[in-house]
Parts: sequence; structure tokens; C-alpha cells
Amino acid sequence: MILTSILKLLARTRTIVRSGSQKVCPIMPRIAQVNDAQPEGPRSRKGAATRARLVESAKEEFEETGFLETRISDIAKRAGMSHGSFYHYFDSKEQIFREVAEAQEALLTAPDDGDALAPDATEFDRILRANRRYLDRYRASGKIMGVIEEVSRYDTFVNAARMQRQKHFAERAEASVRRLQTMGVADVDIDPEIAAVALGSMIARFAELWFVEDWADYAFEHAADQVSRLWANAIGLPTDSHAEAPADPVAATKKSSRKKS
Repeated sequence: MILTSILKLLARTRTIVRSGSQKVCPIMPRIAQVNDAQPEGPRSRKGAATRARLVESAKEEFEETGFLETRISDIAKRAGMSHGSFYHYFDSKEQIFREVAEAQEALLTAPDDGDALAPDATEFDRILRANRRYLDRYRASGKIMGVIEEVSRYDTFVNAARMQRQKHFAERAEASVRRLQTMGVADVDIDPEIAAVALGSMIARFAELWFVEDWADYAFEHAADQVSRLWANAIGLPTDSHAEAPADPVAATKKSSRKKS
């Protein structure tokens, strides 16, 4: 799995990050700052695997019970470890949550997993594939993304990981818009930097409303196609396509309908 590989990579290459000042919310405890004397990352392959198992177990606990209600003892139990063993790898619940969030953001921005485009694919097909991939990965992680979005309001480290994801997509989108303008297929009056931020925010917010806030039940391929058309129309790109929509067993039977309150 992509996520398991990312967790192991983070465990091997992890650096200690000291967070800055924290925002305080009266309904949520202050997110503890990372102490100077943190446990060092595991140096052995077995240690890295154990750390990855802890992070995966923490992710599952956070998904089920949320950040506030999750206990370190529950994380350790799910990972098949003693409570005390947890502290060989992490100082606190806040610290392991940060690593969960970092791994999740890395998953969303991971390279293409091999779904090659057809030789006659159009520029719109490229945009559609990128948006489909992002939405599919977000859908698979909707529960933990909801917790991350909540905690990011109070934890500067988690928020920085979210902003890094947004910056990653904005930079890629900006480069894409500039390339399309150079090719003469996108509106040259569009500011690539502003367009990239605005369109990236549209996709990110749409994913959050759909998969976290449970805004509505949309057929996946239809939704991916529609947001991609909005993206293309915004920069004046033709929306002709030669690609066939892949089968989507999860959402193929859903109808596009707003949920009633």
C-alpha cells in the first residue's frame, strides 16, 4: 500500500520539528509543543516497522473516536504493544497525530500510481485524471481527513502540513496553466498564479464538503468530470476528451442529489 510505504519512509527519514506558538481554543486542550528531548527515530528495520504499525493504529483510533477521545493506551493496545512501549517512539498523543497527518498529506500528493493516459489523450483528459486521482485518495481517507481538518485549526504543525499540500497542488497547477497558455490552448489573460490557488482551493473544499461533511451523494465519475470541466472552463481550455471513465464500484449506483436537512 502507498500509505504503508510512506509511513516507513517517514519513520526512517523523520526529523524533529519544533512547533511555534499555538492557537488556543476553549473547547479543545492546548496542543502540546514537541519537547527538545524527544525519543530518537528507530534505526533498525524492525523499529521502523513497529513505528509504522503504531502510526497506522493511531490513525484507526483517531478515525473511530476523534482526537480528543483517543487515548494512548488504546493506540498501544491496537498495535499489540504495552502502554509503556509507546513512549519509545512518541512523547505524546499530539506527536503521533502529527505524524499521522504528515503521512496522510504525503499520500494525497504521492506521484501517479501508474494509470497511464492513452496516446491520444487531450489536455482535458490530463486534468480529469489528476482530479480523479485526488478525489479518489481523499475519498479513501475521508474519516481521518475530517479529524485532520479539525485539529489543523489549533495545531500549527498540522496546519503547516495542510498548507504544504495546498502549495504542492498550486505550484503544479500554475506550471500547467503556464504550459497550456504557451501552447495557445488556454486564455492568456488568466493569471496562472491566482488561477492555480483558486482552482486548487475549489477542488480541496469540494472534497472536504463531499467526503467529510457528507454534503451529498454524487456518482464519483460524474462529480470528477464536472469539477474538471469547471477547472478547464475557468482557463478557457477545450473540454474534448478521448478517455473512457473507469468503472467505479463504490459510487456507480449513486445519484447526484443534495442531501435534505
